[in-house]
Formats: sequence, structure tokens, C-alpha cells
Amino acid sequence: MSKIRIVRILNRFNLGGPTYNASYLTKYLDKDFETLLIGGKNGKYEASSLEIPHYLGIEPLVLPELKREISPYYDLLAYKKIKQIIKEFNPQIVHTHASKAGAIGRWAAYHANVPLIVHTFHGHVFDSYFDNFKTNFYISLEKELAKKTDLLIALSDNQKKDLCEKYKIAPDNKVKVIPLGFELNKFTTDKRNKRNKIRSEFSISNDTFVFSLVGRIVPIKNHKLVIDALNMIKNKTNKQIKILFVGDGELRAELMEYANINKLKYSYKTANGDEDIIFTSWRNDIDYIMAASDTILLTSDNEGTPVSLIEAQASKLPIISTNVGGVIDIVNDNAILINKNDANALSNAMFKLVNGHLIDDNILENRKDFIMKNYSIDNLISNIKDTYIELLENKMLSKKQRYFNITN
Repeated sequence: MSKIRIVRILNRFNLGGPTYNASYLTKYLDKDFETLLIGGKNGKYEASSLEIPHYLGIEPLVLPELKREISPYYDLLAYKKIKQIIKEFNPQIVHTHASKAGAIGRWAAYHANVPLIVHTFHGHVFDSYFDNFKTNFYISLEKELAKKTDLLIALSDNQKKDLCEKYKIAPDNKVKVIPLGFELNKFTTDKRNKRNKIRSEFSISNDTFVFSLVGRIVPIKNHKLVIDALNMIKNKTNKQIKILFVGDGELRAELMEYANINKLKYSYKTANGDEDIIFTSWRNDIDYIMAASDTILLTSDNEGTPVSLIEAQASKLPIISTNVGGVIDIVNDNAILINKNDANALSNAMFKLVNGHLIDDNILENRKDFIMKNYSIDNLISNIKDTYIELLENKMLSKKQRYFNITN
């Protein structure tokens, strides 16, 4: 029996859910599948995460033409190159991940007559990213692309509701919820040593309360909200508080200046102990960062399924998060949810945790168990494999039915 060939395309190999998702699917789908993994080039402020597929023994094809920024010239080059690759590899399935790869990849697959086209939404750009004109353009584009797609995959029930009901991208029967899957065991082991290592590296005392925010430093993540909240509570408690901004991005310099304006000390990559905020830049040891943290923050104006919150729960950490996107689908009583851009609510939640009003350990343990069970790689692989086979069988059945109708 010949293998089912898949071309899997993602925007770029940066640290985040799409890279993990695409790499795990490429590696762990069983011997009946053969996958070619393609991705674009990282942005200026993004750390490469090619070590993720490399660690799994995968050598992906990196296309310099596939860039994060919109460029008619490079986008056309990327389209032509992807279309040529698809024709040469001759896959039964093209599966795209995230917006840019989804647009160019699906368009190329459609014009290369690929039998089955699948797209995963790792979040969407329909809220808080662009002005109304651009937002409406992207909604219209996604509606058109959905007509050329056999199945859309959402990562959460709330995301599916957005796609089907709020933005009407596709009907309910064309969207399926399949959660992300991760290797989460590392977040549960050797936590004391990991905690000590990071706290020693950044000169953080054992009794300092550490809030960490993991993600790109870009407008949609709203890091300024953390600075505003820290400023509100810093002089209201005797407890030592430190913020770790784990990641990098186009707004780092602006955020550092904002910390200065608010008379907060900060450092970049290193620390001497008297900082309020440490910009760690990108790290590939997030399990160590989690172990060193006391609470994980998320202040985004919009999110898909935030990987940092899944990792936080595997680490048995409390969460303070804005109630946006797919957040509500992956947290429970272990999280304090606030409205977006509400600095008062964030500062009150931070103050509460710093001063000992901690979330019950049984709640954190139950959430850890839930996450380990429902966001495992095994679940992801099983769900995707079953979905592919069902779609291919339905496609073959549909072809036979059309042939029968023609001949009769």
C-alpha cells in the first residue's frame, strides 16, 4: 500500500504553537503517511525555532520568499514556488497552518488540483489587529478561501464559534475542533532544580514573587498593561515583585522606555537583582522559566489558544489572563480572568496573589491532570489521523457517486 503524501505548510519557524503542532504531526503520524514540511523565514525580532523540527529528526524546507509581512512581489514568488513543490511532491493532502501560509498555500494547492485541502486556524486576525478596512478584507479573503478548503480546524470551541457564527467564515459542518498537543512531561519534572537555576541566573531571591509573560513583544500582546499594573501595586506591598518578559519583538525598545517613564528598573538578558522587570529575550527552556515563576500572565487583546497557558497549567501555576479568544476554553478555576486593557483589574489580581490569597493546590493539580490528558501529542495525532482518513474516504465516495451518476 502506497503512503498518503502530505505537504504541510506554516508561516515560519518561530517559537509558538504552529511550529510545535506542524513538527509533531510531521514526526509522529505513522508509517502510512509521508510528510513534506515547509515554512517561511522568521521576522526581524523573532528567534528561530528550527531546533524543534531538527530535534525530532525533521529537515524542513525553508522558503525565504514566504515572509510574515505582506509583499505582492514575494507573496507571488512564494505562491509559484509552493505550487511547483506541490506538483513535484504530488500529495493527496495539503494542510496549512496559520494565516499567511493558509492563504498562499491553499491557493497554490487549489490551482495544483490537490484532492484534499485542510487548514488550521492558530487564532485569527479579525479582532484588534487591523483597522476596519483591512479586517473586512481579511474576513472576505478567508470566506473565499474556505470555499476552496475541505476542512477548517479550530483549536477550541470558542474559536469555532467565532469562525462559524461571529464572522461567518464557513458553515458549522466544515469546521472541526481539534486541540493542540504537546510534550508536557518536562513541565512536571525536576522543578526545584529548574527554579533554582533560573532564579540564580537572574539574581532573583527565593522570597521574590515572580510574574512571567511569555510571548512576542508586539502591540496585540499589550505588555504595557503589566507595567501599568505593577506601578499600581509596587508601593502597596512589602513583598518583592519581579516581572519576566520572556520573548522579544518590535516594541521592546518602546516598552523599555515606558518602564523608564514609570520609574521602573529593567534589564535585558542579564540581571543584578534590583530590577523590577527583566527582558529575557527568547528562551528555549520555557519549562525552566515556568518552574521559576509563581504566576503566569497573559494580557493580549486577542488570542487563539495560548501555548503559555497550557504550559502554565502543566506546571501547576496560577494564571491571570485577559478573557479573549480561546482563553476561556482552556482555563478554569485556576485562572483569574479580566477584561482586556483593564489595568485596575490586573493590579488587583496581582496584589491578591502576592499577598497570599493563592489558588487551592487541588484546583491546580486537577487542571494539570486535565491538560496532560487533553493536550497530549497522542490525542493530537489520533484526532488528525482519523480526520485525514475520514476526509479521504468521503472524497473517494463522492467521486464514485459522481461517476455513477454520469454513467447512469
